[in-house]
Amino acid sequence: MQSDFQADLPLRDVVFNTLRQAILTGELKPGERLMELHLADRLGVSRTPVREAIRRLELEGLVTMIPRRGAEVAQITEKGMSDVLEVRRTLDALCAELACDRITEESLARLQKACGHFEQCVATKNAKKIAQADVALHDIIVQATGNQRLIQMVNNLSEQMYRYRFEYIKDSSQHETLVKEHKIIYESIVNKDRDTAAAAAKLHIDNQKKAIIRQIRLENDKKQDSIP
Repeated sequence: MQSDFQADLPLRDVVFNTLRQAILTGELKPGERLMELHLADRLGVSRTPVREAIRRLELEGLVTMIPRRGAEVAQITEKGMSDVLEVRRTLDALCAELACDRITEESLARLQKACGHFEQCVATKNAKKIAQADVALHDIIVQATGNQRLIQMVNNLSEQMYRYRFEYIKDSSQHETLVKEHKIIYESIVNKDRDTAAAAAKLHIDNQKKAIIRQIRLENDKKQDSIP
């Protein structure tokens, strides 16, 4: 885990962003204990900003406080994942519909380029690069709506969504499906086909949900097998 000490950010925010990113990308794994002294040593800071960061992460639902154990990375549960994706599914479909009507030629060109960049990142098999490219692609569609309330709602879910998206992207068997789904969404927006764009956006989320549920159950089975 490395912290990016940006000069324009207070230390507490740098520590918070560093720990949050480590959780979202799976560097800090679900169920892993977050010991203040250990983290402070790794980040080269005092315990105070680490303690503050853990409290903030608990408020975001990324950290859980366990009696007699302390803080640990929150588990990825089917219920938590379903709640987030249920909302995001509806919002993404609306974003795709509105983008069909409102996207500019400049943004369309950026979206086409983003699809190509995503495919290039898939070829690298680097999950972090793929996830970042996926976020960038969807952000173009969201911004194209021009609806600030909608953009804000999507952004509020984006951090939690990233964690589930990263779990999905780690499964390389799904990469080609992602590429195809992005192309369908892009072509639907080019053709101003609202129905197809919305349906493709919903399917995109549905497939993620199925894959993540498989991953969660696989991890749970492994944990059960390891119990004597």
